[in-house]
Amino acid sequence: MTSINNGYLLGLYGGSYDASTSTGLASTTSKKAQPTAPWSTSVVAPKADAMVRAALGGRNLINEDAAQVDVKGASGDYKKLFAMYQALETLNALSNRAATKGVSASESALLAKRFTSGLAEVSSYLSSAAFEDVRMVQGTTGSISKTTAAVPRDSAISITGPIHEGAIGTPVAAFQGDVAFDITIRVPAGLSSTTKAVPIDLSQMGSTPRTIDNVTGFINGKLEAAGFATRIGRELIKAEPKTVQVGGKPVTLPAGPERWALAIRGVSTETVGFAAAKTSDAVYVVQTSGSAAQTTTTTVGGVTTTKTTAPSTLKTELLKFQSDGGTAPAPTGGNVGETQWVDGRLAQDTLPDGVSTIRASAVGPDGSLWLVGDVTTGSDTQPIKGVQDVALFKYDTAGRLVATRTLGAASTASGYAIAVDADGNVAVAGSVVGALNTSTTDAGKVGEAAGVADSFVTVFNKDAEEVWTQRRGARAADEATSVSFGPGGVVYIGGRAKSAIEGAASVGGWDGYVQAFKAGEAYPTAGIKAKAVASTQFGTAADDSVDAMTIDGNNLYTAGVENGRAVVRQFTLDSAGKPTLAATRDLGAISGEIAGVAVADGRVILTGTSRNSGLSAGTTTVAHSGGKDVFVAALSTNLAASGSDALNWYGGAGDDSAADVKVHNGKVWITGVADRNPDAKTADPTQGYLARLNPLTGAVEYEKTWAGDGAQAKPLTLAVASNGASVLDRLGLPKGEIDQSDSKLLTAATSLRVGDRFYISPANGGRAVPVTIDAKDTLATLSRKITVASGGKLKVTIASDSATVTGKDGETTTTTGGVQRLSIMAKDGKTGAVLTSGETGRDALAGLGLSPGFIGVSGSTDGTKRTFGLGLPSNLTLNDAASMKTTGEKLQAALKVVRDAYRELAPKAASSAANGPVPAYLTAQLANYQAALSRLTG
Repeated sequence: MTSINNGYLLGLYGGSYDASTSTGLASTTSKKAQPTAPWSTSVVAPKADAMVRAALGGRNLINEDAAQVDVKGASGDYKKLFAMYQALETLNALSNRAATKGVSASESALLAKRFTSGLAEVSSYLSSAAFEDVRMVQGTTGSISKTTAAVPRDSAISITGPIHEGAIGTPVAAFQGDVAFDITIRVPAGLSSTTKAVPIDLSQMGSTPRTIDNVTGFINGKLEAAGFATRIGRELIKAEPKTVQVGGKPVTLPAGPERWALAIRGVSTETVGFAAAKTSDAVYVVQTSGSAAQTTTTTVGGVTTTKTTAPSTLKTELLKFQSDGGTAPAPTGGNVGETQWVDGRLAQDTLPDGVSTIRASAVGPDGSLWLVGDVTTGSDTQPIKGVQDVALFKYDTAGRLVATRTLGAASTASGYAIAVDADGNVAVAGSVVGALNTSTTDAGKVGEAAGVADSFVTVFNKDAEEVWTQRRGARAADEATSVSFGPGGVVYIGGRAKSAIEGAASVGGWDGYVQAFKAGEAYPTAGIKAKAVASTQFGTAADDSVDAMTIDGNNLYTAGVENGRAVVRQFTLDSAGKPTLAATRDLGAISGEIAGVAVADGRVILTGTSRNSGLSAGTTTVAHSGGKDVFVAALSTNLAASGSDALNWYGGAGDDSAADVKVHNGKVWITGVADRNPDAKTADPTQGYLARLNPLTGAVEYEKTWAGDGAQAKPLTLAVASNGASVLDRLGLPKGEIDQSDSKLLTAATSLRVGDRFYISPANGGRAVPVTIDAKDTLATLSRKITVASGGKLKVTIASDSATVTGKDGETTTTTGGVQRLSIMAKDGKTGAVLTSGETGRDALAGLGLSPGFIGVSGSTDGTKRTFGLGLPSNLTLNDAASMKTTGEKLQAALKVVRDAYRELAPKAASSAANGPVPAYLTAQLANYQAALSRLTG
């Protein structure tokens, strides 16, 4: 059959036909819809080792010019997506290489460093790349975002830990015996206030059973008779089932008996406190207990698999002991939920999750306990910015956590020392790696020294609000291991440095050093600033250190190990606070450590441990027992050898440690691990001890030893509180006034620092506006800043979360009325804005617990540009196996997001049904076709 030419047919009947148009239409039908993606099977992917070499060689990870787009006229978004995909693949290759077994430490460091800079490159690119048809953000995308960081709400209600277990109608053990105390109520009186004590003596109840309801009723009767509105009630702590691992399998245990706590229900006009007439000294010991995770490793076909058969039960605990002497009734047993009780112990509380260690503790003038240590994860309401931060914890005398402060380091920080002055100010010292943002230029060391530690010191006021921070360091590594308050408000730190610190000269190897800082205000509203006023560096050509430091009047003493020898130094302090070396005492070779130095009763008291008995420090009454023993030396204050000098030893035949030491009323308190076999394995049982020694005679005046959960008890620090023990301890009540109004400043309640910031950009592109944290910022002021910076596109509200009572059996007691957070959403429900992280070391989003990304409608069904969030945190690292695993998972998820965005760019299929009127030219052409066909077919 001969085909009919359409052009001839239409020409006969008044139509026309353009052959070129017909050909064009045919070719359009077969044209490629999208450029070939780099993950396509038809594309030869670059090899992982080649990507690693190129990255380590300094080549940029993102290169739009290298991105291949094989469809002419395709959207520019394809080049951007392909370039970003290649960068993420390179980051993934670096991560996989770092996780490869056998990689050297030097290569691991290079890989980690290049990964960090590569991630920053991706972040920078995303903040500036102008996508046309999609929106790409580094973080998340959602219609609403809430800060995980939260600020505590004030409350007139305070809940103790559990004091009773079981039926509510049964007598409470804590109420038995001699229970007498005062409830103090302070009320406003004109411009001042007055305080009245309401005596409570349960012996006045006579034969009435001392149940929780009977006792609270008795107390409330006393309060009512005194004319006060404050009341004492009870609070149920509901028991919940617990899941444990048995033989590698989860087993759910039934809920235990109900527990009851006391609830102090005050009013805004009455400040409540507690006091007891009969007291004794108290000693706080922080320890770790529990067992590490148990694992089994098998290798099949060259593949090694590690399986956890029993999870870790490790925890950090706060123990409170009652010293002998005094008039407080002795404890007769453990409190509700406590384990491993030992005679003389008043309380046992568990520190928050995320605490990796506690290194120092001190008691404030109000009897509160301050702890400093490291945290690897923040709490639910206080996220940290980096891998590890320094945390300062404040506990009341009842063992309740009342305040937590973090340093706000961007990478890693460690807390080593703490001191509290007579006004309640707290100084914390340690080391920091990376940015700390003590100033706008503080990004840490750069280049090869980027991973090297610097010393820092921070001073807080009695309300735990930061007053000032100084970061000082040598070119090489240095760290502050001691801190003390001196005359005239000067703060001193002691430590060690591998090179010259500012204002001093290096001696060789690790040197000991002392630095002095003075704070002041140029004029009343200028703000307090601190500066270094003196520095001194000392030691030998070998390795030396300052392990302990103390100040007595105008004399400063340091103690440390210098070239393997125990050395004490005396410095005199002039009116400006400058230390000048006055005397040195070399006590001889030491095979151990220095634990502490103090001045008491006209003696310098030096404490430490050593494996030998060759130290020369005076007359020895109690000799070395073998293994590693604790020594206590009593020296003259001018360090000159004297006939009254004494050296005594404490310990058994095995190894004894001196984890911490305090001198109180002329006696030496020591805690550590007791008499451990030198050949013992890590998992073998350990016992903790607490002892008080006479430094002149070596006589042991007080001694307790105990086991821990999992047969592991490892004391870390101790602190002594004068008159800190009383009947209040068994009731879960704190000594002194209850403070229910923690600071609302963001720089106190979160890990934010002054100068931290983030950026807000319009959803459809435009200039990024910074939001910077100021010293007086609260949730309210920050919410206004966000609204203004977003140009009114974001709606910010302050959301409240109610409090929960968790008790004292492994979790921290909540003592406030809940917390408040920021909640952010698009004001019009659609447009929204983009949040971008601040610079390294100044990122406020991390401190707020906000993810960078887009807030608004992320879909395209309403005609808006669809948003894709890579979900890549800016703090991803390759520091260890766990972080590598997390990083790999995040990168794989981000690669999928890029592929999803590519699919979003695909041309949408044309609709099968056309709407609207048919054009006139087409109607005429169709009529001509129909007429021609009719004539041909007759």
